[in-house]
Amino acid sequence: MESITNKKNNNSGLKAAIILLMLLLLGSLWYIYKITNDSKTVETILISEKDAVLKDLAIQKDSLEIAIASNTTLSSELITERDRIQLLMADVEKSKGDVASMSKFKVEANKLRNSVAVLMKQVDGLKKENQKLMVERDSTAAVLGQSRILNDTLVSQNDNLAKTVEKASKLSVLNLQSSAVRQKSSGKQITTDKASKADVLKISFMIAENQVAKSGDKTYYVQVIDSKSNVLGDKKTEVFGEKSLTYSFISTVKYENKTVKVDKDLPVQDIQSGSYFVNIFDKNELVSKTSFTLK
Repeated sequence: MESITNKKNNNSGLKAAIILLMLLLLGSLWYIYKITNDSKTVETILISEKDAVLKDLAIQKDSLEIAIASNTTLSSELITERDRIQLLMADVEKSKGDVASMSKFKVEANKLRNSVAVLMKQVDGLKKENQKLMVERDSTAAVLGQSRILNDTLVSQNDNLAKTVEKASKLSVLNLQSSAVRQKSSGKQITTDKASKADVLKISFMIAENQVAKSGDKTYYVQVIDSKSNVLGDKKTEVFGEKSLTYSFISTVKYENKTVKVDKDLPVQDIQSGSYFVNIFDKNELVSKTSFTLK
């Protein structure tokens, strides 16, 4: 009887142990499930945060690219900030997306966002100032009737306007004409298209009116080249920095901001038939050219 009772007690203990083990197993499975599920949730959140940081940085980068394209005096600062953003985007892309890294990236992205905001505010201020200058320029032009003079008065306000004025102040050489003539003993000149009869080449051109340009003596180098690439006339060479120019003659003009015509006769001998090329240089810069042909 006692043996039966002990046997029953042992069975009950075994059952209790099995139930306890099952409960522990179920608890472990539930814990593992919860840990796995929480890890996936954290991973999803970190991926979402990584995408959000990259998207935010891309927006800031695009804003800087647009501002850089406007070519303001803040271009160097804007480029520096853009490069910083590009480096941070590369670091975020390469990161494994752990909590510590994302926290660091979010802090750095926020700092860059604030820095970009300050720069963009300055860019907006410059744009408004430029718009104000443009309005002032138009008003001055209406009063003076000379838009080129206006550019000259505003050069100190903006480096970009300085370049515009420099370009506007250059003199234009217009209506370059060339022909061959036969000069009679009486001094009368008869136009000819035959090389054998030509003893003078006539060169003429006009310097256009420009109220922005400085008045005074203006020197132009005229180069006449025959069909065999020979320079006619003086054949002298002038050096401009690292460049040199062989010219036929020099024409110095007293310029007083009004249109002036320049005429020059170039004596020639025994010239050959073919094409002739006439080039006008302001120092070493070609400002006008033409050509003619002699039979």
